[in-house]
Amino acid sequence: MAEGAGTAAELRALGVREGATLLVHAALGGTGLGAPALRDALVEVLGRDGTLVVPAFTPENSTTSSAHLRQTAGLTADARARFLATMPAFDPARTPCPGMGRLAECVRRSPGAVRSGHPQTSFAALGARADELVKDHRADCHLGEDSPLGRLAAAGAEELMINVGFGVCTSFHLAEYRIPDTPTRLYRCVVSRGGRRAWFEYRDIELDDSDFELIGADFPHTSLREGKLGNAAAMLFPIKEAVRHARKWMTEKRR
Repeated sequence: MAEGAGTAAELRALGVREGATLLVHAALGGTGLGAPALRDALVEVLGRDGTLVVPAFTPENSTTSSAHLRQTAGLTADARARFLATMPAFDPARTPCPGMGRLAECVRRSPGAVRSGHPQTSFAALGARADELVKDHRADCHLGEDSPLGRLAAAGAEELMINVGFGVCTSFHLAEYRIPDTPTRLYRCVVSRGGRRAWFEYRDIELDDSDFELIGADFPHTSLREGKLGNAAAMLFPIKEAVRHARKWMTEKRR
């Protein structure tokens, strides 16, 4: 059986449906899956009425992210100043998302793909509902109701995790926006304004994924479909259920 046909069959066995809206996280190392072939299989199974969405995050664009701190660790003051002066402004059409994996970058660069405009937590999408899901992503809302993630939840979308665990489950972040008095913090990143680089500061909630593995360990198995894709474990679940579970868990157990 050809790779694409075999992957499509595995996706259907896992529960991916024609016409569905699907958010996909994937780490393809060791899975035996190639990014273009996996993308094509996903598009085939979802069909003409389905939509494929991936996180296209760019934390490297921000001076307040852990990714940026790792990049600049150990630099002298002068070297850091030069680094900041040459950081490229975020461009939805061109800025890569290297930390999101090969599938996300493949989808982002695919003909017909659209991408939301948030300079740190953008999403890329292909398919019937791509435009409506990624448009008007508020620049001061990483992953809340006014982001593609909020729209995915409202649309009844599902999340597919391939060779990754709940520690990177983006849906859990939406729950943080639905808890009263979630702490906020200041974020800073470089954007393009009128074709010129500019620094943009905004306040949003303090995103915290430190307990996501614990939240996932308590996820109801009745809401999960588990199986294999290539050589890797995969799981599929409704985003609304993930958010509901995470909100309850955080309300009861976060300090």
